[in-house]
Amino acid sequence: MADAPYLIALNLTERCNLACEHCYLDAKVLKEGATDELGTEELKRVLGEIAEVGPEAMVVLTGGEPMLRRDLPELARHASGLGLMVVVGTNGMLLRSDRIRELQDAGVAGVGISVDSLTPEIHDNFRGKKGAWMKTMQGIDACVDAQMPFQIHFSATDETADEIGDMVAFASDTGAMVLNVFFMVCTGRGEKYSGISPEKYDHVLRRVAKAAKAEKRLMVRAKCAPHFKRIAIEMDPEWAITAAHGYDAGGCIAATRYARITPNGDVTPCPFMDNSAGSVKTQSFAEIWHDAPVLNELRAPKLEGRCGACEFQILCGGCRARPLAMTGNMMGEDTLCTYQPQGGAIITPMVPATGAMCWAKDAEVHLARIPGFVRRMVRRRAEDYVRGEGRGEVTKDDLTLLAKRRFGDAGPPAFVKNMRGHPDA
Repeated sequence: MADAPYLIALNLTERCNLACEHCYLDAKVLKEGATDELGTEELKRVLGEIAEVGPEAMVVLTGGEPMLRRDLPELARHASGLGLMVVVGTNGMLLRSDRIRELQDAGVAGVGISVDSLTPEIHDNFRGKKGAWMKTMQGIDACVDAQMPFQIHFSATDETADEIGDMVAFASDTGAMVLNVFFMVCTGRGEKYSGISPEKYDHVLRRVAKAAKAEKRLMVRAKCAPHFKRIAIEMDPEWAITAAHGYDAGGCIAATRYARITPNGDVTPCPFMDNSAGSVKTQSFAEIWHDAPVLNELRAPKLEGRCGACEFQILCGGCRARPLAMTGNMMGEDTLCTYQPQGGAIITPMVPATGAMCWAKDAEVHLARIPGFVRRMVRRRAEDYVRGEGRGEVTKDDLTLLAKRRFGDAGPPAFVKNMRGHPDA
C-alpha cells in the first residue's frame, strides 16, 4: 500500500487576476472560472477523504488565485478542523489586513507568495499585469504586520537566474520562513515558455544548495529540481540533505507523498502533469491514491535514456513532468539535466538504523507540537543522533540541541513555531 501523502495541492479555481506566461493552468476561464469546478460541499468531502488517507498532511489551497473564491475561509476552517495543516498559495495581490485576519481565524498556518523578480518591470511582465509587483509587496508587508507566516516562491528563468543571491537576501530580510526556488515545466500557458537553459539551471541549483547550507533561519529549497540531490552530494558527501542520509528533501515526491487536485476534481501526480489518475467526483481520494495505475507507475519507475543509466536514478530520478510534456513519455530522460552517467553503481538511500528507541514523555509532547509533514524527519534524525550517542531514549533536551544546531540560538523559523500554536515547538 502507498505511503500516506504529506502534501496535497488543491487547485480551487482557474480564475485569476493575472495572466502569467508560465502558468500551468490554461486561462480560458481566467475571469469567470470553469462551470465544472468543485463546489463548497464537494470540496469539504474531498478534504475529509484527504484527512483519512493523510491525517498529518499539509493542504495547499491554491488556484488560479484562491483569494477569488468567496468560500476560501470556510474551506480553510473545515480543513484545519480536520487536523490538516492549511496554507494558501497566492500571488499576494489581494492580501489585505482584513483578509489575512479572516484566514488566520480560519486556521490558515501560512501563505506562499510568488515573487518572480526584485525588478518591478520584470515581475510585472512575467505576471502579465502592470503594478502587480507593488501590490504583491504590499501583501507581504500586510503579512508582516499581521504576523502571518509566509514563504516566497521564486521562478528561476534565464532572465532572473542571476537574482538568486539577492532573492535569498530579500526573503531573509522580509522575515520569510522559506524561499522556494521553482523551475519551469512547459505546460499550460507555459508550454511555449522557454524558462531556463540547462547551464543556467545547474548554476542556480548550486547557488540554491550553497544558500540552503549557509542559511540558519531561512529555509532555502529547490522545487521541481530533483537534481538538487546529486549536486548536494557532489558539494558535500556528508551533508545530511538527501535521501542518501535518511532525508528525502530536495527531490520529486509526486505520487509518493504528493498529488494535485484540479479545480474540476481530477487527481494528477503534480501540478505540471495533466495525466489524470482519476476524479474525486466519481472515486474517493483514498481509492485513487492507493490504486491509480499512473501513481503506482511513478512509485516504481522504469526510467529510460540517461535517467535509466544514471547512478543517481534512485536518489534523483529526474523530473517526470518534463519528458511527459515534451514527448508524451513519462519515463523519458529529463533534458534539463546536464549530468552524463559515469557507469558507476547505482547510489541507494542509506537504510535507517533499526532497534528499539524509547521516547521520554516530555520529548513525545514536544514532538507532537511539530507540524506533521516534518515530524517524521525530526523523529528519524533524533533517533539516529541518540543511537549514535549509545543511548536508548530520546529526551526533550536532545530535540532542543538538534534544533539549535540546525537553526542557531534563535530556534526554528516563526512558521514552524506558529503552525500549531505552540511558541516552543
